[in-house]
Amino acid sequence: MLHFSRWKMIAILLAVTLGVLLAVPNVLSENARQTLASMGLPSSAVSLGLDLQGGVHLQVKIDREDIVEERLETLVGDIRSLMRDREQGQIGYAGISGQEDTVTLRLLGEGDNERARERLSSLLEPVTSTGTLLGGLGVVEVSETQVSPTVLRYQLTPDGVDERLRSAVSQSIEVIRRRVDELGTTEPVIQRQGVDRIIVQVPGYNDPERLKELIGKTAKLNFHMVDEAMSAQDALANRPPVGSEVIPTNEPESGEPNILIEKRVRIPGGDLNDAQQGFDSRTNEPIVTFRFNNKASQIFCRLSSANIGSRFAIVLDDVSISAPVIRDAICGGSGQISGNFTAQSAADLAVLMRAGALPADISFTEERTVGPGLGADSIEAGQNASIVAAILVVIFMLLAYGKLGIIANIALAANIVIIIGLLSLIGATLTLPGIAGIVLTMGMAVDANVLIYERIREERRNGRSLVQAIDSGFRQAMATILDANITTLIAAFILFYLGSGPIRGFAVTLAIGILTSVFTAFTVTRLMVALWLRWQKPKELPGSIIRLVPAVTNWRFMIFRRLSFPLSAALLMGSLATFVVANLNYGIDFRGGTIVEYQTKQGNADLADIRGRLSELNLGDVQVQEFGAPNEILIRIESQGAGDNAEQSALAKVRAAMDDDHTFRRQEVVGPTVSGELARAGTIAVLVSLLAIMVYIWFRFEWQFAIGAVLATMHDVILTIGMFAVLQIEFSLSSIAAILTIVGYSLNDTVVVYDRIRENLRKFKKLPIRDLLDKSINDTLSRTVMTSVTTLLALFALYFLGGEVLSGFVFAMIFGVIVGTYSSVFIAAPVLILFRLRQGAMDRNDPSPYTGQEAQEVG
Repeated sequence: MLHFSRWKMIAILLAVTLGVLLAVPNVLSENARQTLASMGLPSSAVSLGLDLQGGVHLQVKIDREDIVEERLETLVGDIRSLMRDREQGQIGYAGISGQEDTVTLRLLGEGDNERARERLSSLLEPVTSTGTLLGGLGVVEVSETQVSPTVLRYQLTPDGVDERLRSAVSQSIEVIRRRVDELGTTEPVIQRQGVDRIIVQVPGYNDPERLKELIGKTAKLNFHMVDEAMSAQDALANRPPVGSEVIPTNEPESGEPNILIEKRVRIPGGDLNDAQQGFDSRTNEPIVTFRFNNKASQIFCRLSSANIGSRFAIVLDDVSISAPVIRDAICGGSGQISGNFTAQSAADLAVLMRAGALPADISFTEERTVGPGLGADSIEAGQNASIVAAILVVIFMLLAYGKLGIIANIALAANIVIIIGLLSLIGATLTLPGIAGIVLTMGMAVDANVLIYERIREERRNGRSLVQAIDSGFRQAMATILDANITTLIAAFILFYLGSGPIRGFAVTLAIGILTSVFTAFTVTRLMVALWLRWQKPKELPGSIIRLVPAVTNWRFMIFRRLSFPLSAALLMGSLATFVVANLNYGIDFRGGTIVEYQTKQGNADLADIRGRLSELNLGDVQVQEFGAPNEILIRIESQGAGDNAEQSALAKVRAAMDDDHTFRRQEVVGPTVSGELARAGTIAVLVSLLAIMVYIWFRFEWQFAIGAVLATMHDVILTIGMFAVLQIEFSLSSIAAILTIVGYSLNDTVVVYDRIRENLRKFKKLPIRDLLDKSINDTLSRTVMTSVTTLLALFALYFLGGEVLSGFVFAMIFGVIVGTYSSVFIAAPVLILFRLRQGAMDRNDPSPYTGQEAQEVG
């Protein structure tokens, strides 16, 4: 077991060396990384998330209703054109009307029914789909229903609308990408999420309002002739001429708030070749110059030649941005737009014109923005917490295991380096919760070594030689380590699948940490122990300076079930009652709304003054509180209850009131659509993880163990939720991550105890179940306490040094570790008695390690 061939040693050393090579670029400059890349060496570094380097995260939703409305207008036009086709012969009709997703066609007589249906049959043909797994099978976009011989109904199909929506999302991604690229930002992330959402992440960008304005404009640009048959005011007072409409202008101060234009689009915006910001040579005012393609240039030449002296309206998103008079024929294919532009607004309009129009209206359903100052503070806090956590764990392992502790610390260092290397290799983004995942891994990574070392000590106490004890310790601990870590890995996978943003980053680092911990425990640690045996030839295991639990214990844990069950039942009832009566202090992730964090430019924050300013904005419930330091404040604004865009309007008002004398640090905006989805996803995540873990434990053990593990885990989850309700700590998306981590940790602890129970069931076939459970808990007690202490050391470092943003998240995990340790001993094990784990195990004549009065107490 401890013998390593030369090739095995080389393979292990190569794996660790590769991890180091992959991690090294993270401490090098950009020039050094480019040099490595030119040499063909690993050069990728872990990219920092928005919460560490600052930037903007937006979730954009494509308006399905807008897709349906536009498609319905197109369908009405198609039906009208087909019915009026002169080449095939016009078919008279009494009327065409469109409502919701249906177009109704009323014929003049029954004799036109067959001709009309045949004429319109082309609308019912499948349209080739390229955006779905159906490939070329096609999607039927329109269905036909004959209401009566003279009434036909054509309805948009759900599949057709979905296909149009998918196409609109794909097109929107490209348009948004072109717009964002014009900003010159580095490595923006723009990707689809779900059916109708787009995620936009722009690292290092600190002007979220400009970004939203740039992305949010549909930018449907068209060129129309101005109808001068009457004024816009007369058209509004009476009726616009047929084929014309009144639209607003962007120059209301000029005395012309509206303008009457022809509906007919003379030149669509898609015929633009280029648009650039410029300055008028006469007035030096900012303008936008544009250039048409060849086809549009010819049309514009003919149009301008025939309409000298008339006005030409340039319409962006149904607003006239300019309506110049045509002074002479313009045949060069270029022109300019002038108006009340600033240099930036002219540049933004040029970007929109170059990038093209969005195919549908969009809304911002979620926004998370972090200023560069807060990002730098977060990096410093994360580094400090990580360093302190590492120092505490290293010192503790040295004190607890001596030379074996040195080996465990070297394995831990290798583990962290390999984690960083793998994160670099897969191009992962490191977020603040991701740092929390690494710090938590420090505490949990030593668990494998603790399991091995404690098993080695136990085998040595049982009379085995040193080499035999070490060999048996590694072999016996393997199954336990695998079972314990797979349960945590299941929780991490579900967290990644159902989570989003920074929570996924936490899940990735946690999952990678679990895998690397198992690897280092069974390769690096074992190799170093083998080399220690070969070179030092020790006669005994190294001593320890501290020992939290005596080497041998015979404590009667099952007696305490008469206390632990009623106590836990009371706490569970209290938690549920508090949850029902007081409910949770839901964060904006679940109830929607806005959070803005500011720092005063001078002195401490004047909360009363800020509350006074914000109360005048009529935004409903606005809470202002100190956040971390006296000069830092957090503003919470309740959901406006008027759709996703209402949250953006509320945010704009707050920033207008605060930005003059405060420095922006971060903001989060969650609309009602996303908040409802997050609440459902969080609940499903916890339930699915419990189900998946129960199935795994059932498969690996017996059904009693599976039910016992889930009951103990539900006990921990309910108590944690009760803690949130009692203390009114904000319950956010990161709280769900904490609960799922608690699920993994609690099960890790429970599975270690269960694994020993299973082993003892095979060894002591006639031992009374109470005695067997007591023996199993005593056998694993040292490991349970050691792992809990190392994990808590890391978490306390993160709690006190990791910053205010993570405090609630980490506090929940600290609480969960304590409760999880309690439940694995006093709930998960004794509950097996209720399920009669082994028939006949209660026989008092069976051999027992306890005698006399002790055996009576156990009964």
